[in-house]
Amino acid sequence: MNWDRHIKDFRIFLKLEKSLSANSVEAYARDIRKFSGFLEMQQYEVSPSGVELHHLTEFLVWINELGLSSRSQARLISGIKSFFKYLLLEDVIETDPTSLLEIPRIGRKLPEVLSIEEIESILAEIDLSKPEGRRNRAMIEVLYGCGLRVSELINLRLSYVYFDQGFVRITGKGNKERLVPIGRTALREIRNYLPDRNSLSRIGKEHEDILFLSRRGRKLSRVMVFSMIKELAAGAGINKNISPHTFRHSFATHLIDGGADLRAVQEMLGHESILTTEIYTHLDRQYLRDAIIRFHPRSGP
Repeated sequence: MNWDRHIKDFRIFLKLEKSLSANSVEAYARDIRKFSGFLEMQQYEVSPSGVELHHLTEFLVWINELGLSSRSQARLISGIKSFFKYLLLEDVIETDPTSLLEIPRIGRKLPEVLSIEEIESILAEIDLSKPEGRRNRAMIEVLYGCGLRVSELINLRLSYVYFDQGFVRITGKGNKERLVPIGRTALREIRNYLPDRNSLSRIGKEHEDILFLSRRGRKLSRVMVFSMIKELAAGAGINKNISPHTFRHSFATHLIDGGADLRAVQEMLGHESILTTEIYTHLDRQYLRDAIIRFHPRSGP
């Protein structure tokens, strides 16, 4: 489909004629590869000269569904627009399909996205000397490290945390299960929390396998998680509208901004979309784990 050749030529153009840095050139190339990868996943056998406006708008719907921040979406769009302007300049295409491209208003406004520094400041607010300190730290690391919905977090079972394999089994919407890689930082915080959990005086019979428990040995409510995060954010001096879902969107944005493959992120999020095809459900699990290890900021030792 000539994508690789045109991307290579575009890189040379940016470096020699636009005098961009190596990092900027690579960022532009990644943006184009994300779009070409999307076309391939949707089984559109389209070369750069065959791209039409509907291909671009479908891509925008998809990255919005993934949970990318508005800033990340704008950067992606800018990179794609620059690529097609280059193709027009080089007479590869006769018309620019991005000339009428507008960012669609899709659903509700996405929550704020936290920077890595803001996440660190929230974690620093946790008082580990309190009974719930280790639990709260582990919960935030799992929220951010796995991109979970709050309902998935509070229902996470201890037996579904596979420490040796580095995965957690998540029951998502419609009781659909998926395996999500979990980084070493989150696993370490779970291990640090387990002695506190196991020392609870009583654990409700129906909650014996629930990972995160209240001091009364019962499953946490959504409200309890919301309140905990709001309090920590306020203590950290963060003036954004933060909820548990903020960590899910931060997870997706940081992975994709770091260069992770969109297919892997969609699989890990367990996102249902009008554009989702069966090809997403057959990804190799080690491939997903590699994406976490390579691109998530908290996957290191």
